[in-house]
Amino acid sequence: MTRSDLVALLGERFSQLTHRDTEFAVKTILDAMSDALARGHRIEIRGFGSFSINRRPPRMGRNPRSGEQVVIPEKLVPHFKPGKALREAVDARTAALEAEVQQTARDEPAT
Repeated sequence: MTRSDLVALLGERFSQLTHRDTEFAVKTILDAMSDALARGHRIEIRGFGSFSINRRPPRMGRNPRSGEQVVIPEKLVPHFKPGKALREAVDARTAALEAEVQQTARDEPAT
């Protein structure tokens, strides 16, 4: 799902909002989350998951063109950990899709 898809979905669900209002709401939420992570804060959305910052330590790497060893500096990267409810929902949906595929395979005649 892209940002545009999210804006469109929210616009359908909340028809009283204009497209501009929906875009503004999505942008405001994502900007607030980005700012919080940039300041090193953790974001927790109960039932969905949490966002935090992970530190990647410096390491040695190789320049693929020359083969020369180079130092790759430390880097801070965003990390998402899904909540229990999200994991269970995805797992249930995956199990339902797998059962549907197996049922379809059983129903098709062998050629």
